[in-house]
Amino acid sequence: MNSYDVKIKNRMKRIEGQLRGILKMMDEGKDCKAVVTQLSAVRSGVDHTIGVIVSQNLKECILEAKSNEATNDSVQEAMELLVKSR
Repeated sequence: MNSYDVKIKNRMKRIEGQLRGILKMMDEGKDCKAVVTQLSAVRSGVDHTIGVIVSQNLKECILEAKSNEATNDSVQEAMELLVKSR
């Protein structure tokens, strides 16, 4: 079972706030450069959050693994998740 700590949830709330801000910027007709800059910041935040979640869950999987094969599967799955996120 995955657990998400308060820091990750707060990070996601911050990203949600940034997205709401971008929508407001669009409604106000802000220029393209400002909107794209904020979208890039959101993308960076999401990418970082994905990395944190995968690494934390990988650590948990490795600590709980009873066999070397299970550990290898966990590592492979984490690598695939990171590649998919890009």
